[in-house]
Amino acid sequence: MNCPICNSPSVYLFSKYDCPIHYCSKCGHQFANIVPSETHTQTVYGEHYFNSGGSGYPNYIGEAKLLREHGKRYANLLKRYVDTGTLLDVGAAAGFILQGLTDGGWQGKGIEPNSQMVNYAQQSLGLPVEVGSLENFNSSDRFDLITMIQVISHFYDLHKALETAARMTNPNGYWLIETWNRESLTARICGQNWHEYSPPSVLHWFSLKDLEQLAAQFGFYKVASGRPAKWINGAHVKSLLRYKLEQSRFGRLINKILGIIPDNLAIPYPAEDLFWILFQKSKLV
Repeated sequence: MNCPICNSPSVYLFSKYDCPIHYCSKCGHQFANIVPSETHTQTVYGEHYFNSGGSGYPNYIGEAKLLREHGKRYANLLKRYVDTGTLLDVGAAAGFILQGLTDGGWQGKGIEPNSQMVNYAQQSLGLPVEVGSLENFNSSDRFDLITMIQVISHFYDLHKALETAARMTNPNGYWLIETWNRESLTARICGQNWHEYSPPSVLHWFSLKDLEQLAAQFGFYKVASGRPAKWINGAHVKSLLRYKLEQSRFGRLINKILGIIPDNLAIPYPAEDLFWILFQKSKLV
């Protein structure tokens, strides 16, 4: 399979959870060498993803406060570069990050493939979130900002998703993307055991450079980038570490140590292997 960014030949890197991971011999992009179906998002991001732990969440609703604050931080960050306006939050889940962004003055709506999460956003938060994936989203609406927080690495059809995003972005509009950095020190030290190597949930592993290259294909250029502040609760930390380390020689000991962490404890994530990047649509597009 050729690289989904530059279409150059790819090279086998290693396999994770029986899924071959390749890297591009030209731009370095890493991706899962599988061909997901259009039901990929519904299958992978069903109820188990938000409530069963593993590579997902042990209790997504339980992180409501932390996720809303994450959205508020991005709203404050955006004030440096963008006037508030209309936004589409892609992969909105239960709407907590969208809620934080609207707290900051944005007029937002969201799309999310999981119908139960959409029902929660609509009924519990009163947010205009609808069922769908970006690849198949058909709307005449246009937005000043499209947010993809922890989403772009999950797209089953990268180009189709971003073609839709580009079409739905107003002239001079913006994309805000948060994703993991495969070139981070953490990723390099951990190698194959880096926590983000979790296919088939995660399908792409980016660096700042290849994400800029990808966005440029759709007429978007970088405005700013940085590392986000991120907090997760104790239950989520324990779930992720158990999922990654339970088969290690120290798995049983680690499991006992993790047991002392309170589920509701807010824990700052160091974010060294995480980045955000803001793109603006070129006036020529």
